[in-house]
Amino acid sequence: MPNSASAKKSMRKAAVRRERNRSYRSALRTVLKKCRAAAAGDDPAAAEAAFRLAVKSLDQAAAGHLIHKNVAARTKSRLSRLLKKPAAT
Repeated sequence: MPNSASAKKSMRKAAVRRERNRSYRSALRTVLKKCRAAAAGDDPAAAEAAFRLAVKSLDQAAAGHLIHKNVAARTKSRLSRLLKKPAAT
């Protein structure tokens, strides 16, 4: 347990940030899951809209240091490849 006042405050701040980051990360995962589901569906317009939302969410998460920028880039690349795959076959 913290002893100094600054350590107590730091612990409180960490708890608030942890809860906020859990919420943001959960929302990001939900958006990605919906994008993958839309890519597997039959509607290319819905898949494109879901992809655009996923890209925006990934960029925001990377800008806020929720995820690393290279993780965001890799995920966007994989989603893009997933969207292009059915059109090529």
